[in-house]
Amino acid sequence: MNGSNNGSARQSNNSSARRERRQFTAEQKVAIVKRHLVDGVSISELCDAEQILPTQFYLWQKQLFEGGASAFERKAAKPAGPSPVERRVTHLEQRLAIKNEVIAELMEENVRLKKLDGLP
Repeated sequence: MNGSNNGSARQSNNSSARRERRQFTAEQKVAIVKRHLVDGVSISELCDAEQILPTQFYLWQKQLFEGGASAFERKAAKPAGPSPVERRVTHLEQRLAIKNEVIAELMEENVRLKKLDGLP
């Protein structure tokens, strides 16, 4: 019987030793790494306060440094004026409008000539 009690005691110790998985936002991760880099808070203090492992902290720090260059990149400026596709659409719309005007004029002329000839 003692053996079964030890097993259940170990099981409860294991479950209490497990940490609940928490999700940190990008802003929270940056703030934690910043506290170490800027404010000089030791990694062990940060990890204790935030209940994270040092390996997790070092991973976030690595990700911050690897992605940091993007903060300094110039954003691609939108080209001035319409894109080639937009210019083509505009051109085709203009051609279509001209064709519609020509067809309307021809139909008016056709109706006028039919009336002159007395045709229905």
